[in-house]
This record gives sequence, structure tokens and C-alpha cells, in this order.
Amino acid sequence: MLNGITNILVVGIGGQGVMTAAEMLARAALKQGCDVKKTEVAGMAQRGGVVSSHVRFGSKVYSPQIDPGEADLLIGFEAAEALRWLPHLRLSGVAMVNTLRLAPPVVSVGLYDYPADPIGELAGAGIEVHAFDAGAIAEELGNAKLVNTIMLGAIGDYLPFPAAVLRECIVEGFRAYKPKLADINARAFDAGREAGHARAVARPAANLSIE
Repeated sequence: MLNGITNILVVGIGGQGVMTAAEMLARAALKQGCDVKKTEVAGMAQRGGVVSSHVRFGSKVYSPQIDPGEADLLIGFEAAEALRWLPHLRLSGVAMVNTLRLAPPVVSVGLYDYPADPIGELAGAGIEVHAFDAGAIAEELGNAKLVNTIMLGAIGDYLPFPAAVLRECIVEGFRAYKPKLADINARAFDAGREAGHARAVARPAANLSIE
């Protein structure tokens, strides 16, 4: 955190809930009385393209853009996307990464090569990396769509306000629009919060998918 401002990057592939997660973070910060700025870039998001969202909050924020080397938290919904945004993370920052390996269209058409070991490269950069299979946790809970709530739970203890604030924002949202899903999302947040303390020490399983 620099000058009282927290900078969070949320990155992944279209359809993973990246922008929804960023919106929940922004709402939680607003609930704490923070000034919040947010911006998104969605490249072919509906076709599995890369998606990123910058979330900045503090006493006074003038720009939504996070410059290289200034992100406090990097939330990667997909392993290679987390690695691609590594230059934006400060050395004292934290990378919270889903070990999913899902190649976007730019890989399938041959414009880029998918890294052999994105989690290993992140860990080798000397930053604090926590990696886990959010999809597997979601499946255990019985709903594959819980990944973004799990990822938000994972960063709950790395925010400048209590994790309960973010949890309640998520649960309140479901109570208002989809009450049947409120309880399972509360459990997903708690499961993600626990998983977020696991340090990446080994390579993830190879589950690369080319679309």
C-alpha cells in the first residue's frame, strides 16, 4: 500500500467472473468509506479472451490505472495470466493464483506460446505466491461457478479491512437476488480463505486446454 491507497489487479479469462470479483471488491471498499476507482479491459471476453480489472481504493484516489510495480495484490484466475501481469506487482506484494491452465485464443492461433510452468516462474520471481486449484474446491462444494467467490475468500486476509466485510457484501448480494445461493457462497468464501494461506511449493497439474 502506497500513500494509503490499495491497488488490486484481478486477471483471467472471459467467463471466469473476473469483473464480478472486481465489482465485489469495489463495493466492499465503498462500504468501508473508501474512495474507489475501477477499470476493466476485456479482450474478446465472451470468447475466452483475456480480461483484467484494476481496483484502487483509499482516502482519495485520482486514477483507476495501476502502473507497473504498484499492485499490492494480484488475483489470477488463470495461471499464465497471473504470470503475464507479474511486472505490475510490487516486490512486497502478494500473488493469489488459481492453478487452472486455460489457453486463450491468442495461443490457439499461434500468436503466443503458453508458458511451461507459470506457477513456478511466479514463485521464482521472489514474490509471495499462494496457488491452489479453485476449480477443485468449487467442485467439492457442488457448484463449479463458485470459483470467483473462492478467489475473493483467498485474499480476504490480505485486505486493509476485515475479511468479514467482503464476505458480507457477497452474501448480501446473493440474499437480494439469488437467496438460494447465499449459503453456499458463504461456504465458498470460507473455503477460499483457508486455501489462500497455502504457499505454492510444487508445479500444478497439467490441465492445459486449447480453445
